[in-house]
Amino acid sequence: MDRIQGMQIFIRVAETGSFVRAAETLSLPASTVTTSIKNLERYLQVRLLNRTTRRVSLTPEGLQYLGQCREILALIEHTEASLADSNRHPRGRLRVDMPAGIAHFIVMPNLKAFYSRYPDIYLMIGVSDRQVDLVQEGVDCVIRTGELTDSTLVARPLGRFRWLTCASPDYLRIFGVPDTPEALSQHRAIHYFSGSGRRTNELRFARGSEAFSVPIKGDVAVNETGLYIRLCLEGFGLAQLAENVILENLQQGKLVEVLADWRPPSVPVTMLYPHQRYLSPAVRVFADWVAGLLI
Repeated sequence: MDRIQGMQIFIRVAETGSFVRAAETLSLPASTVTTSIKNLERYLQVRLLNRTTRRVSLTPEGLQYLGQCREILALIEHTEASLADSNRHPRGRLRVDMPAGIAHFIVMPNLKAFYSRYPDIYLMIGVSDRQVDLVQEGVDCVIRTGELTDSTLVARPLGRFRWLTCASPDYLRIFGVPDTPEALSQHRAIHYFSGSGRRTNELRFARGSEAFSVPIKGDVAVNETGLYIRLCLEGFGLAQLAENVILENLQQGKLVEVLADWRPPSVPVTMLYPHQRYLSPAVRVFADWVAGLLI
């Protein structure tokens, strides 16, 4: 019996509360997970898990063993990383989750450069703006924009997005160029909705210490950055976007910044990952790489 693999499988079953879910996140057959746990319990001569038709829970012995397994595996990973010089040559699977705008317009255009530096990292990129349960879903780290609400995770600042208000040249020819936020009553915006609680029909502005929102009419609302940009390019209205995300469109004249003296407040970009004694070298270099793209 491979006891190291048995510990890894046991930890994932304990974290997800499900043999099937553990198998999915480990990319293993469910039968392999079930057999591994049975062999582990037989070897230890103790019951680690209580099974029901709906959920798996830890026995007192299982809870004690879980903490010890985490310590053992963290020490093994740290030792191997030191011996293999993995800080310079990190390897292994790295599952990350990030908003669509960052994935499509920042990470993807530079992904070949990442692999030229770190060819032994296998990236699994999830794209969403929703709250991800890192433990339950087997995610190593997430990238999020905006102010954070979850204090149970380690937060590493990656940089800030400088936001601006923009529109297509065709839109500006029809509606004119607004020179103050008050002029927006004669304009239209593409509305963006998400789970953040922000009102969809507002554009945000700041000047010095003054920050405020302006309601503005619109014909369409979306919740995906790529579609938001496409509608702006097609002339459906004003949009507020991170400069990093639309830099190429600005340089090519496909989008034009307006109200430059009233830019929206900048937005922090943060990487989140669970508390652990030894941070994976793959997570560390990926965070450094993304931070470099946001400078």
